[in-house]
Amino acid sequence: MAGPTISLPAPIFAKISPHPFLVRSLTRSTAADHPPCRANGRATQELRPVRFNATSLSHAHGSALVRLGDTTVLCGVRGELLPVERIPQFRPVDKEELRQQGENNNGNCGDAIGRGELRDYDLLVPNIELATGSAPQFLPGVPPTTLAQTLSTRVYSLLHSTGLVQAGDLKIWYSPKEQRRGEDVEMGGTGDKEDGDEEERPVAYWVLYIDLLFVSFDGNPFDVAWAAVVAALRDTRLPVARWDPDREVVVCSKTERRRLNVRGLPVACSAAVFMEKEQSEAGAGPREGGHWLLLDPDRLEETLCKEVITMVVDCSDDETRIKSLEKQGGTLLGRELIRGYAGIAERRWKEVRTAME
Repeated sequence: MAGPTISLPAPIFAKISPHPFLVRSLTRSTAADHPPCRANGRATQELRPVRFNATSLSHAHGSALVRLGDTTVLCGVRGELLPVERIPQFRPVDKEELRQQGENNNGNCGDAIGRGELRDYDLLVPNIELATGSAPQFLPGVPPTTLAQTLSTRVYSLLHSTGLVQAGDLKIWYSPKEQRRGEDVEMGGTGDKEDGDEEERPVAYWVLYIDLLFVSFDGNPFDVAWAAVVAALRDTRLPVARWDPDREVVVCSKTERRRLNVRGLPVACSAAVFMEKEQSEAGAGPREGGHWLLLDPDRLEETLCKEVITMVVDCSDDETRIKSLEKQGGTLLGRELIRGYAGIAERRWKEVRTAME
């Protein structure tokens, strides 16, 4: 006589034994016309749709709300002026010197100097906060989590490596020649140059504070955070600023704004490797069993996977450029799999571009 069978509802099964639950979901159907299906109903290479809402904050210079499944991030960009007198390590570089160095090095030297200014003067300041209630593990009244600090560091590094924002677009220049020429024209003069005119020089920089708030959290936080940063920067419009020599301060217009020049559209695409058998302890040798590559993992899948790959690509110029490639843990993802992963990242880039524009 057969014993009684015990069946558990899927949510309870997932909480009691998350790893067997996901294995069963992926192996439940092996027929060719029924590919493996994850516990959330998606196929292994199915991405969640992404949605953008720009200009979400009225008191920021740029903002965007990005939602990927049940992961929602709000990003706001706020610009503040930093006079060069307050920069201890300031090294003035005039426009002519920058242009000549760029011509002598096919434009690379100018970019290198600009990226050095961004880092040395801390002109891009990202900060990430995981809101209480966005996920069960984020509790009130606790210090910033390791995840938030790691995400901030990754966003900071990618902002500089991709060259998304140029230091030259954040400079406030003072040109005595141009100002004198404008005054002469207003007074009916010729506006001719005079000998001994002072050279054009930078007087201040815009510092961009990029704040991200996770309203809800359901996995794949870096892809969503980076998409929110890119969308918010593309939405950023800074006030037109000029140097007032009489008061010796930078004056910002209350009505005129200029769009921040953002170079390219780098998009991040992440995937996690899920093992059929639970991973052994560190140093216990290679793991056995099959594995699946799960694109755009959710919160449950991330807790069960120890190997993750993130590729950042930019196809803006009709050519796929890999801006960044990160792989954490594990040994299953080899060179061939990573090479094929670029096609998946291209597909993700097209989806993000369509949703953003």
